[in-house]
Amino acid sequence: MTKYLISFPSEAMVVSPEDLPAVGDAARAVIEEAKAAGVYVFGGGIHEGVAPVLVSGDGAVSPEIYPGSHLKGGFTVLEVPTRDEAVEWARKIAVACRCAQELREFMYDPAS
Repeated sequence: MTKYLISFPSEAMVVSPEDLPAVGDAARAVIEEAKAAGVYVFGGGIHEGVAPVLVSGDGAVSPEIYPGSHLKGGFTVLEVPTRDEAVEWARKIAVACRCAQELREFMYDPAS
């Protein structure tokens, strides 16, 4: 089976404070459905209040990150047999979160 990353940047989710609890409930329901289906691997939101750091090849730590790097928002990793199934899960998450989701496929690694 193949692992897929379903994600969105934080600025894509434009939800009123009044609607946020319903969106959270809907998103958690999809995650529970994925867990029950046995396809959920991992997911969460990037903690944007904690600054990222870059750890170089020599072990030095710097507050500078890769130019153009903008990892933020939320993500889910699922493991499913087909890309079509991954698209269906991305569709469910998009509906629940009320924002478009990016779908990316992980390359196969026999050690993972």
